[in-house]
Amino acid sequence: MLELGAGQNAAADLIKDGTDGSFGPDVIEASKSVPVIVDFWAKWCGPCKTLGPAIEAAVTKAGGRVKLVKIDVDANQIYAGQLQVQSIPTVYAFWQGQPVDGFQGALPPSEINAFVEKIAALGGDAEDDGLSAAIEAADQMLAEGAAADAAETFAAILQEDPNNAAAYAGLVRSYLALDDVDQAEAILNGAPAEISTDPLLEAVHAQITLAREAANAGPVAELQEKVTAEPDNLQTRFDLAVALHANGKVEDAVSELLEIFRRDREWNEGAAKTQLFKIFDAREANDPIVLNGRRKLSSLIFA
Repeated sequence: MLELGAGQNAAADLIKDGTDGSFGPDVIEASKSVPVIVDFWAKWCGPCKTLGPAIEAAVTKAGGRVKLVKIDVDANQIYAGQLQVQSIPTVYAFWQGQPVDGFQGALPPSEINAFVEKIAALGGDAEDDGLSAAIEAADQMLAEGAAADAAETFAAILQEDPNNAAAYAGLVRSYLALDDVDQAEAILNGAPAEISTDPLLEAVHAQITLAREAANAGPVAELQEKVTAEPDNLQTRFDLAVALHANGKVEDAVSELLEIFRRDREWNEGAAKTQLFKIFDAREANDPIVLNGRRKLSSLIFA
């Protein structure tokens, strides 16, 4: 028998009002165990009044396999800006700490139900626990520098589940860590079409691109001297950003690219913005460098 109020508490945990301050625990962290849908809305928005109840009903029907966080954009603008929410309602779905799907505008109930069910399915079920644990272990190996062992583990996971995007991305990252960019790219190119647009694979694609650029990066000290001597030479500043990133100074690279964008956002067909998004896409969505970089870029765009 449920204790008094237990049902209300469960419902409150399933569907809650979020804020910029609670976004980390309610969305980023929570989505590492259960998919989380974020509904960006406002009180004055007519379509939001239609979408809100429909998506709440669909999430409730999913029976705990997915959660919903509702964000009032008038009171909470930080994450709406970072996720480039330009119209409302806008809905994003998060899984494993990253945005994986979404849509804008009100949809018919049937499409909302289908969307929620698709996102809920990302969480899998008990049968997936073994593979999830194996992926977590392989990620830990990679973080500790045992790239070869991690590659073997990710490859074994793919033998069990050939469409596992996390394992494919992990295998690519393992070969990048082994400085074998060609093999990393070959693995990515061999990913099944069904998962080719998965955000995890898009992230490692960006990492491969950056690794290729790093191979041709110039010496940082020399480029810094040139930028100091010729601060308006945007090509040299761009080359410095590439070299800084290649040397692990990601935050400094982002700063140089933001400076190029501030000076001339259209330079070289918007190369600075394009490079910034490569860096952002290659890192986790909740990485402080990404969050701060997106915020500063948004400030420059809307200045």
